[in-house]
Amino acid sequence: MTELTHFNHRGQAHMVDIGDKVATRRRAIAEGFIELKAQTLEMITQGGHKKGDVLGIARIAGIMASKKTAELIPLCHPIPLTKVEIDLVPEPESGQIRCRAITETHAATGVEMEALTAVQISLLTIYDMCKSMDRAMTISGIRLLEKSGGKSGTWRRK
Repeated sequence: MTELTHFNHRGQAHMVDIGDKVATRRRAIAEGFIELKAQTLEMITQGGHKKGDVLGIARIAGIMASKKTAELIPLCHPIPLTKVEIDLVPEPESGQIRCRAITETHAATGVEMEALTAVQISLLTIYDMCKSMDRAMTISGIRLLEKSGGKSGTWRRK
């Protein structure tokens, strides 16, 4: 089993030293889903929400959140993001909206946490904007799909 890097030799939490790591192009893709009532999904896709463009606002919230990941996750390094792309795809057949986030950087550490944070906050924003009409919405399936760069190379979910 791989050693947990966020603990020092005394078992205390610490921020990992990445000072000697080589900066490389790094990329991560994450996804997640929000399940909604058909009526709520239709209102979102038809653009009928009185608060505005739900998916557009959720996309911006996810981008903003990805840039603040190091402020939210205590031992996460602040990194310069070179790209954040968020796709929100309504899936009426399953009663869900799928969120997929791609994050990229050229740095000494990866961008998986930024992609996962972008997905979470995008979906939470949809929940927040639509909770008055659908409190039973369910967020699920948030997971890393792929990461590349760094000495560990490329990893893809099967």
